Amino acid sequence: MLVIFIGPPGSGKGTQASRLCEHLSIAHLSTGDMFRAAIQEETELGLQAQQYMDRGELVPDQLVVEMVAEALRNAPYGDGCLLDGFPRSLPQAEALDQILAGEEKQVDVVLELDVDDGILIERLLARKRPDDTLDTIHNRLKVYQEQTSPLLNYYRERRLLSTVNGEGTVDEVHREILEQALQKNE
Repeated sequence: MLVIFIGPPGSGKGTQASRLCEHLSIAHLSTGDMFRAAIQEETELGLQAQQYMDRGELVPDQLVVEMVAEALRNAPYGDGCLLDGFPRSLPQAEALDQILAGEEKQVDVVLELDVDDGILIERLLARKRPDDTLDTIHNRLKVYQEQTSPLLNYYRERRLLSTVNGEGTVDEVHREILEQALQKNE
């Protein structure tokens, strides 16, 4: 099963992704985690990515697509996974479709976590990460609206999108995600 999580920063994708992966027995492919590891290891990709992330901007499509394509060809992601943080733009979604078509695979369900901006800002400031300043958060939300939200129509037109209210408790959101994911996969 191949699941895509879409949602703005602070929507709870990481928390919910871990729970859903455990429930479905699939791997969790988080581009954010991959980039943070590359930054910590000071790889060339990590250093390039850090420049963009520090400004609250998205890492360029080409770098992200190369990284994800490589991961999808190998265990544990090749047998199905949850994509968290990818795709983030229409060109990335189109590149993913090409990658999957070459492997004779397809996306099973796209889950959108919908959360009010005010709640997102509160959540992100509470994380106390160095890159979670108010200016950076506002920029991330703006970038999300401009570049990522068009994916919603892209996947809605393909009848793959399910929107989940991400404002409830962790357990409430998880129950709704399970209902949506399992319903789309029937």
